[in-house]
Amino acid sequence: MKLRLLLALALCVGPSMVAAEKRPLNVLFLIADDLNNLLGCYGDPLAKTPNLDRLAERGMRFDRAYCAFPLCGPSRNSLLTGLYPNSTGIQANSQIFRQTIPQAVSLPQAFRQQGYYAGRIGKLYHFNVPNSIGTDGHDDPASWEFQINPAGVDRTKEHPHIFSLTPGSFGGTLSWLASQYPDAQHTDAKVASEAEWVLERCARQKDQPFFLAVGFFRPHTPYVAPKEPYFGHYPVEKMPVVTGVEEDKKDIPAAALASYKKEQDKLTDDLRREALQAYYASISFMDAQVGKILDALDRNGLTSNTILVFTSDHGYHTGQHGLWQKQSLFEESARVPLLMVVPGVTQPRTISKTPVSHVDLFPTLAKAAGIEAPANLQGQDLSPILRDPSAIGRGWALSQVVRGGNIKRYGASPAVGDQGRKFFGYSLRTDRWRYTEWDEGKQGRELYDHDKDPGELHNLAEDPSSAQTLGKLSAQLRAAVQESLPKDGKIPELRGGPESWPPQFID
Repeated sequence: MKLRLLLALALCVGPSMVAAEKRPLNVLFLIADDLNNLLGCYGDPLAKTPNLDRLAERGMRFDRAYCAFPLCGPSRNSLLTGLYPNSTGIQANSQIFRQTIPQAVSLPQAFRQQGYYAGRIGKLYHFNVPNSIGTDGHDDPASWEFQINPAGVDRTKEHPHIFSLTPGSFGGTLSWLASQYPDAQHTDAKVASEAEWVLERCARQKDQPFFLAVGFFRPHTPYVAPKEPYFGHYPVEKMPVVTGVEEDKKDIPAAALASYKKEQDKLTDDLRREALQAYYASISFMDAQVGKILDALDRNGLTSNTILVFTSDHGYHTGQHGLWQKQSLFEESARVPLLMVVPGVTQPRTISKTPVSHVDLFPTLAKAAGIEAPANLQGQDLSPILRDPSAIGRGWALSQVVRGGNIKRYGASPAVGDQGRKFFGYSLRTDRWRYTEWDEGKQGRELYDHDKDPGELHNLAEDPSSAQTLGKLSAQLRAAVQESLPKDGKIPELRGGPESWPPQFID
């Protein structure tokens, strides 16, 4: 209640910082957790996602958008700083970029410093799910004027009833529940309700723009959503099971499959169908909350003056190549949904097929809103693509993961023969190809032709007829990796917790 009172005072009687006649664009930034492209607007035949589908109808859908690192913490730090993980130094969970590059200016912080009212509801930087729900998680205080951290029954009441492949473990393991509680009592519904409340007050403050970031926790494990109507949308007997996995894995390097978890040995086809049903149900539940926020934006007369962004921190496997969850460099794990509406720029129902990256969002939003961006950003401005869907831009996207070392604690296992030494996997996605190198090729290579093999089932890296293509892509990938590093070429090292941060980035 105290937070709401302070927020209401700030929004309704706070100082005017921007002249009303300029009418700068607001930003509403929506992000899901562990969401792949199983959405109706991306052509999935099973997904019931009417609200994200109507958001896609309003502006541009990026068909080939990719995260920089398919793990929550590194991905979110990268997205919110506009820097690749090699330049943030964040390549594991439970860390924040202030520990490595404390003077960096984040995306919301840049808006905040230049007159915007910046706020966060739910998960933007890394949170442990479900245990950090209701807290600030691993947040960055300098990014926001205010933070709101709702917690629903999925955090406070339902743990004893959640099925888990590893009993008692929920956040990092496959786990799910068809909840008997209604929408309003779940965390994401509370997140949406708080966003509605904030948007109502932002509408009253005509002369100060806002940057409102809203982070949903679904469909991250545990997949918890109200049984009705969401589980009912997806009869379990109709859930597809990936087949041909053992044949598929024969030409895949061991490092590429190292995100496999031993607990998944317990999966039967019946459990796979149940898990997929629960994942879809969680997506539809999250979609319903997006709808409430879009309705609030329309209801308060903010739509025509607000940039809309929807994305996810990374993709997600649901059995492809025998994998579930994230931390691979296959398409399912690295690809993300990305929907954008920029008033006066995007046209309805437009589609871009050129590869783009999360690191492109910072320079793009800054440009669209007339915000001065930091000089060290590593992404491209997507404005030309937003205006013309046929524009190519950079033409590629780079994703990476780390293997070996202490990565096992974050849910992966060292590759065969690695013996604990840390090494990187890098993957370049062009309009046609995915090319991946593990440990500069010493632990394997992968080459997939998406024109002929969208499921990435046939690794062409050892095919003599692909040698010329592989050589060209290898050179392009290594140049991209160099671009992902800071100017001195050194990945920043962790410096410690908040006690080591400059004071202005704590208060």
